[in-house]
Amino acid sequence: MDQEQVLAAWGHTVRALWNVALEQRVHVYEQHRRTLRAMEQCRYLTEARAESELAWLAELPAQAGQQVLRHLDAAYDNFFNPKHPAAFPVFKKRGHRLSVPLPGQAVQIRKLNRHWAEVRLPKLGWVRFRLSRALGGAIRNATISRDRVGWHIAFGVATGIKAAALNGKPGCGVDFGVSASAYVSTETAPRIKPPGLDKRERARLRYLEQRKARQLVHAKRHNGGKYSNRLRRTSAQIAKMKGRETSRRQDFTHRLTTYLAKNHGFVGIEDLRVTSMTASAKGTLQRPGRNVRAKAGLNRSILDNCPGERRRQLEYKCRLYGSQLRPVSPFHTS
Repeated sequence: MDQEQVLAAWGHTVRALWNVALEQRVHVYEQHRRTLRAMEQCRYLTEARAESELAWLAELPAQAGQQVLRHLDAAYDNFFNPKHPAAFPVFKKRGHRLSVPLPGQAVQIRKLNRHWAEVRLPKLGWVRFRLSRALGGAIRNATISRDRVGWHIAFGVATGIKAAALNGKPGCGVDFGVSASAYVSTETAPRIKPPGLDKRERARLRYLEQRKARQLVHAKRHNGGKYSNRLRRTSAQIAKMKGRETSRRQDFTHRLTTYLAKNHGFVGIEDLRVTSMTASAKGTLQRPGRNVRAKAGLNRSILDNCPGERRRQLEYKCRLYGSQLRPVSPFHTS
């Protein structure tokens, strides 16, 4: 079994462990009004790994399983924190993004050259990865994840960087829109987000989606709904193109927010409620909505410009570059 198959199996084990641990906590609280924590569940995890019927659980590194339970602790703490917007922890579906968390002491890194390095993972050995940036600090944790493009590894690093002092530069106001992605008050022209896919790529994506629709019909009629290898390859190709579009959107967002935070003393944005803005207009059977398709297209355009993600990035980047984020009530602003 190669490294990719091992990581995929670990990812599914992590998802199953999260769901079982969450179910156990909910059951214990409902029956005994007692809250389990990671320290107690780690003892149960050790006992479960010794069972022959749960050999698949023993294949997962013990450090990864313990890290999952610590993450569940953090999810509960965020839920009970009145200042945190997190909701109650939810179960992870099979289609959830695969990820394997590890503590910092469980991994080792050796640099090969300017662009490549290797990380030593427990039970797997040395795995090569591309360095997108310098680590710049002591490694506290690592997370291996898979998205539409492929496998990635992210490191949590203690850099010791604190919030910078105010830079004293002039401020600006930014209006996030749809046709104009961002209009900065200190600039004469709007910032336009380039399309995530060019004309040729959009045509290719349309062809793949049509081919997938035909293959799905064939699978339902002749294979009892079972996916064929061709259908799986088509789905993987669609996912790869969607991932490319997502990466380009994130690149534009990071460039924009970094520029705003680094070159201004404060950044004023509208305090928008994106969830309310992108609510569906379909209504109910008794009172169906109007212009549903037009509203759905507008919702896609709003979410494509990701105003919520821009605000999230500005919140931490302004602290790093000595700027301030100033949300403004959108009432009577346009």
